[in-house]
Amino acid sequence: MRKFLFLLTATAIPAAIPAGVSAQEVLSPEAAEAVEAVEAVGEADPAEAITVTATGLFTRIENTGQAVTVIGTAEIDAVQGADITRVLARAPGVALSRNGPAGSFTGVRLRGGEAEQLLVLVDGIRIADPAAPSGGFDFGTLTLGTVGKIDLLRGSNSTIWGSDAVAGVLDVSTRAGSGLSGSAEYGARDTLSASVTGGLSEDAYFAGLSASYFRTDGFSAAASGTEPDGFEQFTLGGSAFVDLTDQLELFAQARYAASDIDIDGFPAPAFVFADTAETQETEQLSGALGLAYYGQDLTLRASYALADTARDNFDPALGTDPLFTSDGQSQNLSLRGEYRLIGGLTLAFGGNREWTEYRTDSDAGEDATITGAYVQAGWVLGGLAAHVGARLDDHDRFGSATSFGGDVSYALGGGWRVRASVGEGFKAPSLFQLYSDYGNPDLSPEKSTSMDLGLERGTRGTGLHAAVTAFRRDSEDLIGFDNATFTYANIARARAQGLELELGADLAPGLRAAGVYSLVDTENRQTGNHLARRPRHSATLFADWQTPLGAVIGADLRLVGDSFDDAGNAVRIEGYEVFDLRASFPLTAALEVFGRVENVFDEDYQTAAGYGSPGRGAFLGVRAQM
Repeated sequence: MRKFLFLLTATAIPAAIPAGVSAQEVLSPEAAEAVEAVEAVGEADPAEAITVTATGLFTRIENTGQAVTVIGTAEIDAVQGADITRVLARAPGVALSRNGPAGSFTGVRLRGGEAEQLLVLVDGIRIADPAAPSGGFDFGTLTLGTVGKIDLLRGSNSTIWGSDAVAGVLDVSTRAGSGLSGSAEYGARDTLSASVTGGLSEDAYFAGLSASYFRTDGFSAAASGTEPDGFEQFTLGGSAFVDLTDQLELFAQARYAASDIDIDGFPAPAFVFADTAETQETEQLSGALGLAYYGQDLTLRASYALADTARDNFDPALGTDPLFTSDGQSQNLSLRGEYRLIGGLTLAFGGNREWTEYRTDSDAGEDATITGAYVQAGWVLGGLAAHVGARLDDHDRFGSATSFGGDVSYALGGGWRVRASVGEGFKAPSLFQLYSDYGNPDLSPEKSTSMDLGLERGTRGTGLHAAVTAFRRDSEDLIGFDNATFTYANIARARAQGLELELGADLAPGLRAAGVYSLVDTENRQTGNHLARRPRHSATLFADWQTPLGAVIGADLRLVGDSFDDAGNAVRIEGYEVFDLRASFPLTAALEVFGRVENVFDEDYQTAAGYGSPGRGAFLGVRAQM
């Protein structure tokens, strides 16, 4: 069952190792080695060493040449709170913007890419909203209460993941495990956050549930406003796995989230951004059902997945009927597998068919279908690991798209390794861009080619870890609004290049310090301007000290340089520094109290021009497990 829990948290192919079958019999050599390492140390967090975003199958990070950051449950708990941006800020290459308080639209731009060019998965399921104008995902709707692991690939990888994987891939794993655990905290702006996770397991089955609740009075989304804009969300997730035979398993997963947020608008007669009584209700539903097969040399996983996002906007000044409604849905039928050959050689393969549709109160809606298949050869021999693959996708509107990718990792000795990767990405036009009143059915997909070269020592979060990565991504056929035709068109080209630095070390017994720095240089290759909301410089420094009394004291410092808010580079967003302090203390082996002060120096800053950001706030909580 420990192997099952490893797979549940480490991969988007969540599955128990069938009873009586060893890890070596069903996993690739590197994955089997990882499982045995986890069992040997007992308390190790497998999420720290295993990634799924690089190859689509679980593998040790050192066995991929791609740039990957994995943040596990222990680190998420240490950061504290429900705001996912405070955790994502610890990954290099990440730029964050939010249109107001918690729950407001939150964009994550990776290595200078657009927010919608980051493919987002929850438990391996695509959860972007097909009804959104650009078809992207709003991180304001994702709180940390039920999140157990974050796996972030930095770089194009449509070879494995198909459409949307232009800037990278982010997979969020829901918390799961035997027993019962939970936490609750209360703090500034009347903010309450609570979560609970429970599960039952035997050798042949597992069933688990997780739930979270978040509520805050917030503050005015409009920086010039005074009326607080609150947010409330309830999230429920579940998973179940049953061994039908020693080699065949049935699995099911589901997630439901309902949220309600106050938003500001442009009231008459001035029609400038200011306080209003507008609200938005959002419901998200996702789930998957499938079968997994584990043979001597072959692993297969077949599944059907569904994701739906429905939104309703209200303005009490105009009545009780919705001001705007939308519903976007995607369905995905997929098969993914791996065949293990001799001498560390593996052949990964897969295919999927995805149906997307959307509708709003102003149009009848449209739909599209995309079908894709890929193959990837992998080879691990001693300190050398390499992968090369290709993919073909066919869209029923614009035709076909091909993607190629490869990576290599080589151990130099002394814990050092050199890694390199090249990958292609594409993003299909959104349904809104194709079929809305401003749509253009002749749009082509956005395309990218990315490459990076890195040198790394050790593993993130333990011992001496150091990494430097140089990257570059060229994008073409980018979709923008053409003012000449008042429709969307493939009118832009862009380049993003830069450097990422990571360093972490144990400075003394119980004291660890770490940090990441990103230099991201972006350019619109038609105008020569910098891309909007991409700061050239950003860094996060963090440290934790476990005192002799058992208390842990930590601090996080986020440093962000200047950027521009608009494509014309006419509106500047000033850089800022935000400092957080936190502490935790175990009362017993099963009970812990914790607290933090965010924005200790009450920095006044913006991540999007005209939108407010939180001032100083204190929070106190308790965490328990049994």
